[in-house]
Amino acid sequence: MDLSATMVQNIIFGAIFMFFIAIAWLLAEFKGMKDEIRERLGINNETLKLKLQAYERFTLFAERSSLKNLVSRTSAAGLSVVDLQLALMETLRSEYEYNVSQQIYISADMWKAIGNLKDQNIFIINQLAATLPPNGNGIELSKRILEYVATTNSDLSAVVLSALQFEAKKLL
Repeated sequence: MDLSATMVQNIIFGAIFMFFIAIAWLLAEFKGMKDEIRERLGINNETLKLKLQAYERFTLFAERSSLKNLVSRTSAAGLSVVDLQLALMETLRSEYEYNVSQQIYISADMWKAIGNLKDQNIFIINQLAATLPPNGNGIELSKRILEYVATTNSDLSAVVLSALQFEAKKLL
């Protein structure tokens, strides 16, 4: 009896040992499958960091391209209306072009909103500049833009900023 009791005991220990090896193997397989799924979906820490950096850059773009901030960053002293108009549009375009490569990390709708923000602000600058004499003082254009911002509730940059925050929070 001692021999068969010892044999049964060894078989039980062997079975328990094999059970734990099987569990460890399954856990390793599931982790590998999970990593593979994340890789296929493009979800990893590096991708997440790049996406969040893109949202940060577009948040900065939306802030900097709001008409109020654009005017306050561009000196109108000594510029004509046309010169200031061109300087404001060039600033918007260069900010946009600087961030254009980041579009691959955001949704198509968000990218369209960023483009609409740039286009709308250029349109407003052109419309307000057209109401002034081309050789007039650039300070007058600055005043018109700031008056427009103060009297209308059409700040697209605030809407874009809210959308950027919403999408960034979805990532987190």
